[in-house]
Amino acid sequence: MGVVFGDIGTSPLYTIRQCFDPAVGLKVMPETVVGVLSLVFWAITLVVMIKYVIFILRADNKGEGGVLALTALALKRAQPGSWLATALIGGGMFGAAFFYGDGILTPAISVLGAVEGLEVISPVFHGMTVPIAAVLLVGLFLAQRNGTARVGALFGPVMGVWFAVLAALGVYGIAQHPGVLVALDPRHGFYLLMAGHTHPLLLLGAVVLAITGAEALYADMGHFGRATIRRIWISFVWPALILNYFGQGALLLSDPSTVENPFYLLAPEILRVPLLLLATMSAIIASQAVISGAFSVTSQAVELGWLPRVRIRHTSAREAGQIYVPQINAALMVGVLATVVGFESSSRLAYAYGIAVTGTMVITTLIGFYYYRRIAGWPLIPVLLVSAIFLTIDLSFLTSNLTKILEGGWLPIAVGFGLVIVMETWRRGRKLLAEQFLDGAVPLETLLKQAADQKIQRVKGAAVFLTANLDAVPTALLHNLKHNQVLHKRVALLRVSTEDTPRVPLSEQLKVETLPNGFARIEIRHGFMQQVDVPEQLERCRTFGLDFPPMETSYFVSRQTLVHEHSSKMPGWQSQLFILLMDYALSPTEYFQLPPNRVVELGTKTEV
Repeated sequence: MGVVFGDIGTSPLYTIRQCFDPAVGLKVMPETVVGVLSLVFWAITLVVMIKYVIFILRADNKGEGGVLALTALALKRAQPGSWLATALIGGGMFGAAFFYGDGILTPAISVLGAVEGLEVISPVFHGMTVPIAAVLLVGLFLAQRNGTARVGALFGPVMGVWFAVLAALGVYGIAQHPGVLVALDPRHGFYLLMAGHTHPLLLLGAVVLAITGAEALYADMGHFGRATIRRIWISFVWPALILNYFGQGALLLSDPSTVENPFYLLAPEILRVPLLLLATMSAIIASQAVISGAFSVTSQAVELGWLPRVRIRHTSAREAGQIYVPQINAALMVGVLATVVGFESSSRLAYAYGIAVTGTMVITTLIGFYYYRRIAGWPLIPVLLVSAIFLTIDLSFLTSNLTKILEGGWLPIAVGFGLVIVMETWRRGRKLLAEQFLDGAVPLETLLKQAADQKIQRVKGAAVFLTANLDAVPTALLHNLKHNQVLHKRVALLRVSTEDTPRVPLSEQLKVETLPNGFARIEIRHGFMQQVDVPEQLERCRTFGLDFPPMETSYFVSRQTLVHEHSSKMPGWQSQLFILLMDYALSPTEYFQLPPNRVVELGTKTEV
């Protein structure tokens, strides 16, 4: 409940209030309140329930969900280098980039929305919400290095109480004004959009806040399973959310002055302080879930070759999915604090938040259409019809938020485009480097013949050379021969490759080919959700007749120094950015967990 539903579960803090924000232009009247509730109900039902829970959760990559897992799955059927593959990669990159935008905005808007309850409790706290929210968020980010295992046991109970309280408050409000239930009729929402009370796009830009977090249902499928997510959503979370929204609407019908903060004012005064504490804890849990998701997306993007290698720490000996990425944590903390200080309130953040969410939803719908048509093999007409309905809804919400670019919507767009430029630069630069290497590569057969003629001095021990191409002599091996003029008795060319599936079974991870004169080719295959430990995998080579004793094995890696070439295939700015990313990337020694005292780095200078 905390990880999957924390984000969407904190939406009642600000959604109804935002719908009646002065910038939207709605006045609190029976027809507007009922119309807003109708739009909120059907937005949650159509987008979250039908689109995600019923349809999108079916599109899994061997149990894993999320836009990157879906992109990797779709790329299996696309011709490499084709316009379709390029479009899928671009869509996946933008989806991941918008997720990072969500990682900045969710903690900011959730914690601000919760802390703003202080102003309802007492005017003494006016002007103190930003400092208090900033302190809470700094504490949250500093705690990441310890992992979520210690506080994870609290997530379920706290969120269980949170949703129960949402439902109870909703029932309490509805009991005061049962007539609010007429909002279940979709015609009331349609009439409100057409009645001219406000511009429809402005209103939809506020209503979309009710479905923020829908993507988390899909992204976390690999952790909890499709059936569990569906069961908890249908039986508990969905009813609690709907009841609370309708309870807030009933309160507005009874007392329009409560529009300043209908969520907190729905509770009896004696319960508002406990409610504030519970809301703050729930907001922190929702933020924690998004931060952990950003770590997972980073790990996947690195394995897919879209981002430079970064330091990834595992914070749990039992749960492989619990990881901590220091660089991402620091970047998110700076981004979140700057957002809180810059926007100052959850209302001002609302439109920026909507763009990040709806942008990812549009991409998921488009790639989902390709999945159901080409991979699942569904008939064209039903897939086209369903996708058109979902895409119309998604684009309506996205367009409504684009109207507020100047009021804050520029933030996720800027973050998204910036990250896409970084990912595309890294992917393209690595591809060009691989092509340059192949142009001047020495075939492995040439070296094998020289070793057979005994023209090269051999020394005892084992040498492992990391390479991306097992058919060519690695650059580090050429430099070792050039400077040291020797070869080890046992020489292994090692390639670590990432598959387009989340996990590769242990029995399929290691592929070994023995060659004449003490040579061998080894390939370690792993999924984009797995981390690789090279020494551990080499231990398994004993079953293939190869032995790599830790104290007799040396690892040779190339340390590339890149310089810009004026005739480069990349623009000058992109070439310089790629060089900067290469300098920033984690070394192979640390990334592949090689023993530092057994590593030999040989420098090369390459023009890009």
